[in-house]
Amino acid sequence: YVGLTAQYLRAWTYQTARLGAYRSLTNALQPEPGKNPPLWQKAGAGLAAGAIGAIIGTPAELAIIRMQADTALPVAERRGYKNVGDALIRVVRSEGLSALLTGTGPTILRAMALNCGALASYDQSKELIDDAIGQKGSRVGIAGASAISGLVGAVFSLPFDYVKTQIQGMKPDAKGNMPFEGAADCVMKTFREHGPSRFYAGFPTYAMRISPMITLTWLILEGIQATEARLGW
Repeated sequence: YVGLTAQYLRAWTYQTARLGAYRSLTNALQPEPGKNPPLWQKAGAGLAAGAIGAIIGTPAELAIIRMQADTALPVAERRGYKNVGDALIRVVRSEGLSALLTGTGPTILRAMALNCGALASYDQSKELIDDAIGQKGSRVGIAGASAISGLVGAVFSLPFDYVKTQIQGMKPDAKGNMPFEGAADCVMKTFREHGPSRFYAGFPTYAMRISPMITLTWLILEGIQATEARLGW
């Protein structure tokens, strides 16, 4: 549970922003009321929503990476953040306000990949399942699409998550040099030294972390929307 407070902040910022942006965009793209936009437009909406959410959620993401990385460092090298508030305040004091946006580029790319895969695949899978069983908004469609969305999101986003984690967890060596100059440098060095499979290292663990979160998010969101519809909100 290391970094739990940062995870909460990330959920309140990144998750709400990306879902709200995605639904607003797909609603605006409807060719007519009640008719869903085509898959390529859903994918575009997912990319845009991911970028919007990532920019808002980057400070919390930075805190998560650093708080969790502390457990793998020698005691003398640990930052020792007490909570997400302490982490953000100390980052600003020691590194400047702009440090809160460290890794913004990789974070945006990761969020765009995740959202393009997870959000677009959810809507498309739900439509296909509902058409197959002949029932719109079915529980089977919601549950099946949620599970597919979680897996697709994990496959799309892990390489970007790997690079983002490497960048945000960097510490200077004895000479003050960082291991990577940026995201592109991280990609090239990793590819040369370890090969392309390194970007999918730990996929089972990553999928077990990402997929349930995405699945539960959709199930809860659909439940909230159904309740609002019943109440006429």
